[in-house]
Amino acid sequence: MFGGFVRVGDHATWDHIFPVRYLLTRQDADLESDFWGRCADVEGLFADPVPPPRELLTLRGCTLAGPWHDVLAFPDEATRSLGNLDVDISDEKGPQFAWTLVDAVVISHSPNATDPGLVDVVVGTGVIEHNEVWPGAGPGTMPAVPRFAVAEEDYRGGPVGECRSIDGLVAPRKVRPDIPLQLIGCEPGERLLAALRNTQAWAQEWGVLVALDRFGREMGSHWVRLEIAKVSASVLGGSLVDITLADGGDDDRPSLGARRIWETWYQGFPTKPNQWASLDTRGRAEWLDLMRPDPGGEPDRTGGTHHLEGRFITDKPGFYCALGEALIGPGRWFGRGLDDLNDCLGGQRGVIGPFTLIWHDADVARNALNFTLDHGGKLTYFEEAVKLLESRGVTVVLR
Repeated sequence: MFGGFVRVGDHATWDHIFPVRYLLTRQDADLESDFWGRCADVEGLFADPVPPPRELLTLRGCTLAGPWHDVLAFPDEATRSLGNLDVDISDEKGPQFAWTLVDAVVISHSPNATDPGLVDVVVGTGVIEHNEVWPGAGPGTMPAVPRFAVAEEDYRGGPVGECRSIDGLVAPRKVRPDIPLQLIGCEPGERLLAALRNTQAWAQEWGVLVALDRFGREMGSHWVRLEIAKVSASVLGGSLVDITLADGGDDDRPSLGARRIWETWYQGFPTKPNQWASLDTRGRAEWLDLMRPDPGGEPDRTGGTHHLEGRFITDKPGFYCALGEALIGPGRWFGRGLDDLNDCLGGQRGVIGPFTLIWHDADVARNALNFTLDHGGKLTYFEEAVKLLESRGVTVVLR
């Protein structure tokens, strides 16, 4: 998430009847932002990715954990679908390579030849390779003794297992074509004007497209590559220009379904609780993407009682949507994972322990977050969250 608030008024007067809805900026290594220009609109930002071709992969020497346990142990009673899986190859320093297995389906499984306590699993899946951990980062080096970790896709929840190797994973694949992104009605700043004069110099650089709400406040952001494919007089007239970027950041664009969420936030930050509750898991994750720490720097409150509405905590993103609302208000960010939550409970997020949290309908979350964070772990995600809250001075009352 791009940090801080950005207001149209921070720049020159905008002499047009339509509002500025996007700013184009560029961040340096220290996350300092340079203003490049502002635009009336963007076309092509929201897009569902084209499904990758189906492949067969063999995951060898796998642990039997998480959703795999039901799929493999009870094949006649459970679905064979594992959903979307994230695969990381890591060493002692952390992840070096990452893939997403799209709509992975178990084809067959059998005991591992060298260790019958482990399982070899054949899956049908689409494969998306993530060559870079973040825009601009270089590729890693394959570890001498790689570890293959498999987890449910980020917005879903917990780990699935580990494997010793995955046949067919590391292989050349056809690169999907870039999907352009059009910046409509742009007024370039000095930096963007320089880029327009020398487009090749910036072709491999990355910028940040910042979406504004109707009050001119930052609402969301999206990384884009600054490879300029076309520039023309704007369809909106005047001295504005339309700019086509060759690469709109295909893999991480907001989905088509997120458009309605962004339109809701465009009207202003949410003021009512549970506006996210009717969304599915992915929609809740995209709602969570628009939440951010309070930029006002108000002093942390301590003491008192907060009420956590638990009826809609049916997945991991729902927990963090509801918790932020309970502690600091609708549309307010209080993390999207346990590491974030620990940081937020440390202060400078509007509330700090000790205080009391009354968790209503806690059994809904207890059932939904009934997975462990590591293989062989004894505590579920629900229990880990309660433990973390209590370690930070929060008295958690489950009802």
